[in-house]
Amino acid sequence: MGERDPEHRMLQKLTHEDFAERLEETFRLRYGEAEFVDLQLIEVSARSGATAGAREPFSIVFRGPAGSHVPQGTYTIDNPTLGELALFVVPIGPDGKGMCYEAVFN
Repeated sequence: MGERDPEHRMLQKLTHEDFAERLEETFRLRYGEAEFVDLQLIEVSARSGATAGAREPFSIVFRGPAGSHVPQGTYTIDNPTLGELALFVVPIGPDGKGMCYEAVFN
């Protein structure tokens, strides 16, 4: 995605607060041609390393169903409020309730 890509600009504007307001909501991850996994947003965390004029870095953690596993990669993730987002997600392991995935925003 280039700087002129409208979706890239949209991602650049999203903040910690945008996701904090969506805690416990469902996000649908699309992979393959017609496969979906519903993920629940379970954590939004501030990260250090902000530069002047840039947004504060943060990460989000989703939980998917136990026994399922989506490999690391960029996926379209949809939420009724935030719409479709292309996010790079990394599986970070199970937490006893399901498989967890993280996306980092710098």
